[in-house]
Amino acid sequence: MLRTQTSLSTWSQERSMKWLVVLGLVAFSECIVKIPLRRVKTMRKTLSGKNMLNNFLKEHAYRLSQISFRGSNLTSHPLRNIKDLVYLANITIGTPPQEFQVIFDTGSSDLWVPSDFCTSPACSKHVRFRHLQSSTFRLTNKTFSITYGSGRMKGVVAHDTVRIGDLVSTDQPFGLSVEEYGFDHIPFDGVLGLNYPKISSSGAIPIFDKLKNQGAISEPVFAFYLSKDEQEGSVVMFGGVDHHYYKGELNWVPLIRSGNWIIHMHSISIERKVIACSGRCMAFVDTGTAFIEGPKPLVDNMQKLIGAKPSGSKHYVSCSAVNTLPSIIFTINGINYPVPGRAYILKDYRGRCYTTFQESPLSPSIEFWILGDVFVRLYFTVFDRGNDRIGLARAV
Repeated sequence: MLRTQTSLSTWSQERSMKWLVVLGLVAFSECIVKIPLRRVKTMRKTLSGKNMLNNFLKEHAYRLSQISFRGSNLTSHPLRNIKDLVYLANITIGTPPQEFQVIFDTGSSDLWVPSDFCTSPACSKHVRFRHLQSSTFRLTNKTFSITYGSGRMKGVVAHDTVRIGDLVSTDQPFGLSVEEYGFDHIPFDGVLGLNYPKISSSGAIPIFDKLKNQGAISEPVFAFYLSKDEQEGSVVMFGGVDHHYYKGELNWVPLIRSGNWIIHMHSISIERKVIACSGRCMAFVDTGTAFIEGPKPLVDNMQKLIGAKPSGSKHYVSCSAVNTLPSIIFTINGINYPVPGRAYILKDYRGRCYTTFQESPLSPSIEFWILGDVFVRLYFTVFDRGNDRIGLARAV
């Protein structure tokens, strides 16, 4: 899991707090583009077998069925599922296009990939952008840096044509890393941020905003469907939503303030007893982090209530007890969003069952939670930039 260190918008600046953003995706439109996401194993020191990873990365593409929705063609890319909690998709940069695997991340706003300027060992293990091979490439003298919990990068801002499926952003500013540390064994090349422009570390206009300004996206929304149980089919869609991916109606939650995907949460409970977020707190909906994270004392109490025992950096439960674990209820805008035991338990490389609740790296003066992929897998999530709100509905 990666964590990005940056300030979370004017909203946080007004409170003189710096946040650590976790790195970990409506109106019906005339143009909806659907990009299947790649799901890969979270990279940890315990990750076993580079050969296994390489085997998963071998091409086994397939075409998803083309779905017509209100006269719109949903364009999809081939999906490869490498396992676990990180979701990746292909994009291309340059003319002719060069392909990269990136995380679509609502926790950050910058797009960056490794460059052929970079001599760090991490860069040599990923696809690097060959700027001399692109006829539309334009370099600037602007530099930037981003620090993550597991590493850091330094880069330079450039411009080129970026494609996400059928969406094309010409002269798109993006980052090219010239130094990378700590990213040697991650299975993705870079990051595509989908947060607001205020969060950008490079100061460049995010690709979503550029596409919107160019008229490539008819409605300023995007949405995520993340597949469950290591299945294929995860998608991020731009310009609208496809109702085939959720049940019932979308429940809309206003952002606390325009500029970041942060909402109010009213409580967290187990068996009708409030165990956290008593009297309201804040929650960040982040597709770039795998787990659900919160303040250490509250997370520790949650682990105790579900009977999880600490071992190393994780908390474990008996795998035979997973189906009997209580649901954790997240109440948002008056609606209950249960997360059952089978959804918040995963298995490590030894087959042991551990919980997906973690201590948050944030240290705000008020209670703050991060709702990562564990939550988004259960609830189809729409990010509505036009109305500064998030839509949630039970995923199919």
